[in-house]
Amino acid sequence: MSEPRIALLASPTEEAQAALSLLAARHGRHAPEDADVVVALGGDGFMLQTLHRHATAGKPVYGMKLGSVGFLMNHYHGDRLVERIAAAEPAVLRPLEMQAMTESGATVGSLAYNEVSLLRQTRQAAHIAIDLNGKPRLDELICDGVMVATPAGSTAYNFSAQGPILPLGSSIIALTPIAAFRPRRWRGALLKSATQVRFRVLDPYKRPVSATADSHEVRDVVEVTIRESEHLTVTLLFDPEHNLEERILSEQFVV
Repeated sequence: MSEPRIALLASPTEEAQAALSLLAARHGRHAPEDADVVVALGGDGFMLQTLHRHATAGKPVYGMKLGSVGFLMNHYHGDRLVERIAAAEPAVLRPLEMQAMTESGATVGSLAYNEVSLLRQTRQAAHIAIDLNGKPRLDELICDGVMVATPAGSTAYNFSAQGPILPLGSSIIALTPIAAFRPRRWRGALLKSATQVRFRVLDPYKRPVSATADSHEVRDVVEVTIRESEHLTVTLLFDPEHNLEERILSEQFVV
């Protein structure tokens, strides 16, 4: 069996760049659009950058941790890369599509593999209404913010905001408030992944709000619509002994 064509991408850290040089000398380098597989060297932030930049190429991505956070990454080893890729298990992720309308009337679109979050921009709490599939569900949420998280992203910001961890492949997304003041007892909701979520900022001039899809921030939004992408998917590759489904399950039993 011939060696796959590998696109090697690395974060700018010294450690990741050293690994890039080592692996390039052993396996060569191909452009992502010409490769069979993309190898990302860095942390979770760099993995998300890689997915945003190269998801449309449709190539599976195998990450190795050379950064501060690596939930989406495999352990780094400089040898046996081809064998590890061949034995890796796929995890298919479907991102969220965000459409944000700003005070100026501009509409900005972006993708999120972890979460879309709305946050207050000033010291004053945000006032946000929530519609699901066009039907009002919460007339006014007073909060620091609110988010919609994917299963892959449910262990990140969502979990730190006391949101639930979602099993991979569950076809569920998490709607989670951030420091909610009212309604006091509302702790969020679990929604079918096909649900269209719309946030309406009720007092955008006095209480401005920003929207962030992973790391792409849009400020001064007045309305944000989120739904799972119907057409775009990405495939991450994981070593069998440390696959993403097992990691998500293990996170629920950390004491």
